[in-house]
Amino acid sequence: MNDERNRDVSTDQAQGLLPDFLSVPNRASKPRQHGITHVIDKGMSVRQLHDMLDASGDYIDIVKMGWGTGYVSPQLTEKVRVLGDAGIPAVIGGTFFEVALAQNKFDRWRSWMDELGLTHVEVSDGTITLPHERKLEFIRRLASDFVVLSEVGSKDLDVVIAPYKWVTMIEEELRAGAWKVITEARESGTAGIFRGSGEVRMGLIDEIVHAIDPNRLLFEAPQKAQQVWFVQKFGPNVNVGNIPPDEVIPLETLRLGLRSDTLRYTIAENVNGDGI
Repeated sequence: MNDERNRDVSTDQAQGLLPDFLSVPNRASKPRQHGITHVIDKGMSVRQLHDMLDASGDYIDIVKMGWGTGYVSPQLTEKVRVLGDAGIPAVIGGTFFEVALAQNKFDRWRSWMDELGLTHVEVSDGTITLPHERKLEFIRRLASDFVVLSEVGSKDLDVVIAPYKWVTMIEEELRAGAWKVITEARESGTAGIFRGSGEVRMGLIDEIVHAIDPNRLLFEAPQKAQQVWFVQKFGPNVNVGNIPPDEVIPLETLRLGLRSDTLRYTIAENVNGDGI
């Protein structure tokens, strides 16, 4: 088979546990710089985390402890350790960063990130009012010690940000040291780059990617229809985030054209009606 169409051999394939007779889009090996699957944890137990990793750990690149759930999760330290052993970075949700800022507790927040042994942090301003230059300064300060994911967009549907402002903010945050910039959608997929109905704001996405390499972005897309749209638009190695734990395997099938929604987009040259 054509090497360009073959994904890298996973651990399971090497052990003979997965079939490999189909031609599917290439998926990079970890640690991935693109084709990232960013999972949201809303409060899983350690047992549930182990189950998730057993089922789909090969396809997960980052796990975010949503909003402030990490602060009230008694098993957080153990969860961070389990993820670290699996080679998957944990990150505390950006809303918790905003809570800490609102209470003038940035230094204590940063110390806690160190105490947890985190390598990645999220910087956002989706709820609080934060001058952009100050946000950029936080990104600069943190980028010397952490991998920074910044987030652009508001969680409030009534707040409308012009597309050119999205572009400007994303560009400035990347220059300040963000590894990837997350495009806001909330865990529900009903804000930011989406309308309240969950529909993609296609014009906004087009303007953003006209100026910025999509590989530098992480599109929050918790709903299946949203994931389908991004795979169809940008291909199997698009970065997507806020994926529910039980949607990791379904997302991977969308990426590989193993589901009807994306079959013709991911392996179109192999689909001519013969044998189907």
